[in-house]
Amino acid sequence: MAGTEQDHREKVKELVKDARISMLTTMTADGKHVSRPMALQDVEFDGDLWYFTYSDSDLIAQIAVHPQVNVSFSDGKQHAWVSLSGVAERVDDRQKAEELWNPILKAWFPDGLETPNLTLVKVHADTAEYWESAHSSRVVTMLGYAKAAVTGRTPDAGENETVRL
Repeated sequence: MAGTEQDHREKVKELVKDARISMLTTMTADGKHVSRPMALQDVEFDGDLWYFTYSDSDLIAQIAVHPQVNVSFSDGKQHAWVSLSGVAERVDDRQKAEELWNPILKAWFPDGLETPNLTLVKVHADTAEYWESAHSSRVVTMLGYAKAAVTGRTPDAGENETVRL
């Protein structure tokens, strides 16, 4: 896609905002990658992603050793995917927690902001890559792949950009 870096950053923001559940991937002490679904808390993506978790979780232990993480989003309705790489850190900030709190979180944190061991994880993303299908219909996309298989031509997979944040 033609466009400026700022256009691409805005596209990443739009895709992150639309896909609220992410897979957050960390590395264990012995070098294995582990992914877990996490609900994004800050809808106004500015390069930082915020999550609630428990301070005694594997996630916190893993980012203490290996802070480099990957966060991926998938939006099936829009046929779009985003992969962000960055650095994660534990943040104990009551004011920020109050700002980000959503009553739906009580399903995971039953005592709300008073839940013992409640903490935040902040991921500062430095790069993103996104893919957006050229077609909004799964049928049209699959027909395009079938045509490409028959003709030997690469299918029109849509837009793919790597963006520095």
